[in-house]
Amino acid sequence: QVQLVESGGGLVQAGGSLRLSCAASGRTFSMYAMGWFRQAPGKEREFVAAISWSGGSTYYQDSVKGRFTISRDNAKNTVYLQMNSLKPEDTAVYYCAARKGGSSFQRQEYNYWGQGTQVTVSS
Repeated sequence: QVQLVESGGGLVQAGGSLRLSCAASGRTFSMYAMGWFRQAPGKEREFVAAISWSGGSTYYQDSVKGRFTISRDNAKNTVYLQMNSLKPEDTAVYYCAARKGGSSFQRQEYNYWGQGTQVTVSS
């Protein structure tokens, strides 16, 4: 069982930055691939980024490549999403998720989810 708690969301102007954190419970965090997803009002939850259990492999949605960076610290049981050059279209609730095994961009393949953190980007 893994429990996930996101933090770091907020209101930022376009072009600004935010760093999201996701703290995980449990001693087996390093066995899980982690992902970040987001859901805007009236839209489906979509993949943003994923990272392998070791941190050696990362994956991004095309619209965030070069602006967002996913990373993890297994000693702190935490995964991060550094978001730079934010745009109004990045506004959404951001969720972190965990799954055993390899990374995936498919939300249905993730077993554990956090409660989400709101990111609002003003123009």
